Amino acid sequence: MTIDQIVNDADLRSRLFPVTRRKTFLAHAGVAPITQPAVERIRMAAEEGASQEQETEALLRELEESRQSAARLLHADPTEIALVGPTAFGLNLVAQGIDFQPGDEVVFYPDDYPANVYPWMRLAERGVKLVRLEPNTLGRLTPDLVLDAVSPRTRLVALASCHFLSGYLLDYRTIGEELRRRGVLFCLDGIQSLGAAPMDAAYCDFLSADSHKWLLGPLGAGIFYVRKERQTLLRPALVGAWNIRSPGFIAQPEIECEAGARRYECGALYALGILGMRASIELLLELGIEAIRERLLSLHAFLAEGLRRRGWRLLAEEFPKEARSGIVTATHDRIDLAAAVRLLSEQEIVVSLRWDRQGKQYIRFSPHFYNTHAELAKAVGVLDRVASSDASR
Repeated sequence: MTIDQIVNDADLRSRLFPVTRRKTFLAHAGVAPITQPAVERIRMAAEEGASQEQETEALLRELEESRQSAARLLHADPTEIALVGPTAFGLNLVAQGIDFQPGDEVVFYPDDYPANVYPWMRLAERGVKLVRLEPNTLGRLTPDLVLDAVSPRTRLVALASCHFLSGYLLDYRTIGEELRRRGVLFCLDGIQSLGAAPMDAAYCDFLSADSHKWLLGPLGAGIFYVRKERQTLLRPALVGAWNIRSPGFIAQPEIECEAGARRYECGALYALGILGMRASIELLLELGIEAIRERLLSLHAFLAEGLRRRGWRLLAEEFPKEARSGIVTATHDRIDLAAAVRLLSEQEIVVSLRWDRQGKQYIRFSPHFYNTHAELAKAVGVLDRVASSDASR
């Protein structure tokens, strides 16, 4: 199966992505709909759990297979993958699991999504110096900007692989290579690009991502990557019967972690969500992440051109092609953006209304590979109606 087959076959598209039967969903950078393969796997697992005990040997095997699917997505080893929930959970495990010392420095971006800000801000309570990045353009974190902020006291750099508002795609490879050379730890919030752009975990030490955006998986099911060489460094911040060895379910005199990234899974896993996540991941892997990336760039270019011709200003206007993502964020000085979003919603077109720190409003479009040019043209046409209405007042 290919992306072209899905896009050009309405029946296949609606079977795989039921949301297309009644909505034009252009908000995958928010909370996305799950795929039909995910629905079917969750339903099957729920029915199995209702007819017998929930935790079976077969289920445990499939959870391990889910770990392998996540590892393929990240080009990682399965022993480097923990199947733990929200993105913030994994980021907090990093913030709380490293033995930071007073005077250590952490480089982060205060205008990132809050889940990738607060865990690092809290380190100030432990005497950590917070180094805040200040790009000239919202979200545009270039390697030079990041690396210029690194000093001999820098312990960790914590960034998002793609900015949630501007859509700027981080050059994590260049940054990661240089940080590795300097002996600085690198943590990625990967939720805004995992499933939408190739991700190679070899360039970072830690990565956390929930599945409910570009992975098209359930809310709360997620992936937490810890490079093998860092697993002794990153102390499990939470402990329980699952991640600490307890033969025969007997607590031992000494705390000994399980091998691999399982040491970060302290309790029962969100099995239904993980199985649904795996079903969506397998679909994306079959289509090819590189092919998805190219499709998203095509949709980005089509939508951006349509908006630009109508006087909209785009946050990604000056971004190089390699830094563009599936996110197209736009604003217009003469249009009521809240009214535009309401009208789009009335036409069953889902987008996101967003703000920057100064309170300026934007409409964020984030189509996925299965969206069509016709759907984007329809959305732009609705915006034309709003512009005409505003102009007539």
